[in-house]
Amino acid sequence: MKRLILMGLLAFGAAASHAQTSDKDALYIKSLAATCSNCHGTNGVALQGSSVVSLAGLKKDYIVEQMKAFKSGARPATIMHQLSKGYSDAQIEQIAGYFAAQKK
Repeated sequence: MKRLILMGLLAFGAAASHAQTSDKDALYIKSLAATCSNCHGTNGVALQGSSVVSLAGLKKDYIVEQMKAFKSGARPATIMHQLSKGYSDAQIEQIAGYFAAQKK
């Protein structure tokens, strides 16, 4: 009986640890995406009438492609080429996934 209880507690601890990791990961990704809000709006929804593109709801692959083009200099920009160089490819993937999941 004690063994069964111990196994249950260990399983619960592992599940709780995974949930905390997921929560931390989600918060980290949201904080990365928040760095885009000054120009692209909260959750990637730019102000109506703005010349800046809304990122919310765009396809993840498209966002990744554009960010990598900014980063390499293949796509000209005023500031995005500088900003994109501050993110790793993994961070770009995470940011793109976040915005792809947002409603337009």
